[in-house]
Amino acid sequence: MATRSSTSGSASPSPAELAGIVCRFCGAPLRVTFVDLGMSPLCQRHIHPNELNAMEPFFPLHAYVCEDCFLVQLGEYVAPQEIFGFYHYFSSFSDSWLAHAKRYTEQMIARLGLDAQSRVAEIASNDGYLLQYFAERGIPCLGIEPAANVAEAARARGIDTVSRFFGIETAQALRAERGPVDLLLGNNVLAHVPDLNDFVAGMAAYLAPTGTITMEFPHLLRLMAENQFDTIYHEHFSYFSFTVVEKVFAAHRLKLVDVEELPTHGGSLRIYARHAGPDAPDASPAVHALRKREADLGVSTLEFYAPFAERVERTKRKLLSFLIEAREAGKVVAGYGAPGKGNTLLNYCGIRTDLLAYTVDRSPMKQGTFLPGTRIPVFAPEKLDETRPDYLLILPWNLVDEITGQMGRIREWGARFVVPIPEVRVLD
Repeated sequence: MATRSSTSGSASPSPAELAGIVCRFCGAPLRVTFVDLGMSPLCQRHIHPNELNAMEPFFPLHAYVCEDCFLVQLGEYVAPQEIFGFYHYFSSFSDSWLAHAKRYTEQMIARLGLDAQSRVAEIASNDGYLLQYFAERGIPCLGIEPAANVAEAARARGIDTVSRFFGIETAQALRAERGPVDLLLGNNVLAHVPDLNDFVAGMAAYLAPTGTITMEFPHLLRLMAENQFDTIYHEHFSYFSFTVVEKVFAAHRLKLVDVEELPTHGGSLRIYARHAGPDAPDASPAVHALRKREADLGVSTLEFYAPFAERVERTKRKLLSFLIEAREAGKVVAGYGAPGKGNTLLNYCGIRTDLLAYTVDRSPMKQGTFLPGTRIPVFAPEKLDETRPDYLLILPWNLVDEITGQMGRIREWGARFVVPIPEVRVLD
């Protein structure tokens, strides 16, 4: 539960206070626990065979809620370069995510009237999975991707990409070199930013006077309602309600003029921002409605956050019970996927190869490696046909429909799919 320890009526310092960690938006001390998931390694730092005997660093996975602005967040324990300098995640390996990106491109072209005279830039553009669709329509675009290996994959696809971390310095340099942008977008990057104010200030600096920003990120309300605690990991520094993200953007003279609620990643928001001022459009009815809904739920009160940690603990016990019972019955459980969320789940629950024999992943970058912390081996999907496990635990549960469609052949030998979140379900 959201707690602050106290003795004799006076509060004792939280671990964040003792470490000198303060709110990355407003600077207030962090004293109230949202959920403590123990110590965990970097979730995308896969272990190669020659590293199996090497020591692996673990860091606190302890999320706090700020008492002043109500931003839910982790402390920054590792430099961004160590997390994102070399990255194992390539967006193009998800068919459903590619379809989502293509739909977005078509929607923005129609909504904003983008053409060959427009400028589009994507922050954290990964391997060009999205910008390729703008390029196909003849719209000039630029990717900004800090991971050198992923940026190189985008360039190989023909997408102009710079390998830099984004913030005010990068924004000013790009604007001077290439001019301001009409559409500045970022999908699942806002949560990845340790210096939140520098990042949002950079977006304001890079945006053309009548330009539009869109950002997609997991919605904290959905994370809580669906018990998606596994989406908390060191790459995700912040977890946003609409109420909080509106405050953050307003502090940098950016007005949220529209919002969409999306099913992606277990429930996300897509916000639309413009420069604040007399020429900014009025906020849409969707903005007013979501703002009121969150206020009615109490997102600006600590009581709203209090029950979450207890639900997380119950889910851990249920998953362990299922895996132990399967093992005792002589059944074999394998995993599907090697996502960041899966590594949070497995490390928090203490699951190793005695309960999950191995996992498979479509990405060649991950095949032949071992999961961080748990050291569970990662194979190509063909491993399933060789070993025929009894259960397949879907770690990227947000892609359950895609995965059950792709891997439906496991039913031929009587295997069943298992989904761990919001709680353990065995699919028929």
